[in-house]
Amino acid sequence: MSTPRSGSPADRLQALLEPVVTAAGYDLEAVRVSQVARRRRVEVVVDGDDGVSLDAVSDITRVVSDVLDSPEGAEVMGEQPYVLEVGSPGTDRPLTQPKHWRRAKGRLVRAVLHDGGDLSGRILDSDEDGVLLEVEVPGKKKGQPSTAQERRLAFAEVAKARVEIEFNRKDDETGETGETDADEDQDGAEAIDEDEEG
Repeated sequence: MSTPRSGSPADRLQALLEPVVTAAGYDLEAVRVSQVARRRRVEVVVDGDDGVSLDAVSDITRVVSDVLDSPEGAEVMGEQPYVLEVGSPGTDRPLTQPKHWRRAKGRLVRAVLHDGGDLSGRILDSDEDGVLLEVEVPGKKKGQPSTAQERRLAFAEVAKARVEIEFNRKDDETGETGETDADEDQDGAEAIDEDEEG
């Protein structure tokens, strides 16, 4: 494992950590390094097609810690003690890559378009070029109920997009309401703090 010699500490750590996170079966979404009092705070965000369990966060924390404590990691971190936090992206994470859309299948999203418009819909399917959404179309006459229609949206049309928080999210398989996004935030992977002496 070779340590990149240039770039910010976060960029250099990203290059060091990506292979070990990938080997564990996950994607390294972000590495952030900040100063908190006399310690560095290292935030590592990971994700996977099936989400990230608390057990997975614990396992990834160990392998990331091993890299940070290695000679290559010490080259980037120096002698300063650090606090390591490993977690998964929140439910309101921006959708910037095709894999983010794929992992949000069944979720309600809001997209701001390059032409100035915006669109809300539920993700039915996605590929490398775009997404198929179920959108609500208002009735043509006053008092007429809205109907659901499918709409293909190319990623090239999207300026920015994110998952909408739902308090009674429809279950993909049964159509019944299931756990809320707030519940998922409570049950999902949370950051684990680990004090290290660097």
